Order: sequence, then C-alpha cells, then structure tokens
Amino acid sequence: MRESTTPRLPIRTRRLELRRLVPEDRDAMLGYRSDPETCRYLPFEPQTADDVDRFLTTRAARPVLDSPDSSVPLGVALPHGGPLVGDVIVFVRSRPDECVELGWIIAAEHRGQGYAAEAAEALLAFAFDEVQAHRVVARMDPGNAASASVAERLGMRREALLIEAERIKGEWVDTLYYVLLEREWRASHP
Repeated sequence: MRESTTPRLPIRTRRLELRRLVPEDRDAMLGYRSDPETCRYLPFEPQTADDVDRFLTTRAARPVLDSPDSSVPLGVALPHGGPLVGDVIVFVRSRPDECVELGWIIAAEHRGQGYAAEAAEALLAFAFDEVQAHRVVARMDPGNAASASVAERLGMRREALLIEAERIKGEWVDTLYYVLLEREWRASHP
C-alpha cells in the first residue's frame, strides 16, 4: 500500500463526477446530512450546519491517505457543474493489513438511480489502482438493505456479521462487513 495517496480529481464515471468537497457544497450537504432518515444507518446523528462546516474544514480540506486516520472524502455530483447528489469516502482501516474502507451517502431525492454503486465502483478503482490496497471493506448496519445491495452489485461479498461490535449513537450495534480483495477486483476488471 502506498504511504501517501491523493486522488487525481475529478474522477469521472459514466454519469457522475467525484470531486473535492468545497465550502459551496455546504447547503447541499446539510440538506441530506441533516435528514433523520438518511442518517438512520450512519454512525452519526443528523448533522447541523456547524457539523457540516467542521467536516468541510477538517476531513474534506485534506483529502490524502497518509496516516491511520486519514481519509479522502469526495463530493458526488452530476457532470458539467451539476448538483451535488451525495458524498463518498475512503479511509485507511489498517495500513499494516493494506486495508481501506469505503462508504457512501446519497441524498434521498437521488436514490434508486444507481449513483451510490457507480460512485463506489470509482472508489474501488482508486483504492486498488492508486492506493494499492489489498482489501477493501464496507461496514454497515445489518438493517441497511440498500447499502448491502450496493455492496453486492460491486462484487463485494458478505464476510461477517459482528454482534454488538460497535457503540454508535450511544447503543451497542451489530456490524455487517462486505469485503473485496484486490485479486477479486482484478479478476472482474481485467
């Protein structure tokens, strides 16, 4: 795994553009990150304007994978200056194990169009081709059928269900792991 990786942006897919998150994205992000239904399965409560501002000035301001807690959050937008439809993130899970984790959030009005899978597939390419990860995981609440479906469409396999593995929002919760290895990615993306 590379010691330091910064994505070449924007990353373009067939219908989307993954780009740096900027302060001008605040209102769009607040629109979906403050929605209780959107945050239902996320590890954070619905966010306030201050929460989004803090995210934009900390994690989003430094999109580089170079330390154990580093991350690359990216905005998911429609092309040619189109609206922000969500955001995705890849972060170092374990440098010694060459493992990264990815996640996605799509605004309610843009769900059901395959945007999460399309953006996450671009993140997988970044993780395996640029970061040179050996293993990519996606963790989720077992009740989050939509995210499980995205992971399965990406070719990830359900690897584990950990019972009361994490304390999220003040409660012990189960965590479902989906995983894809580099060799599996290469076999499906020659």
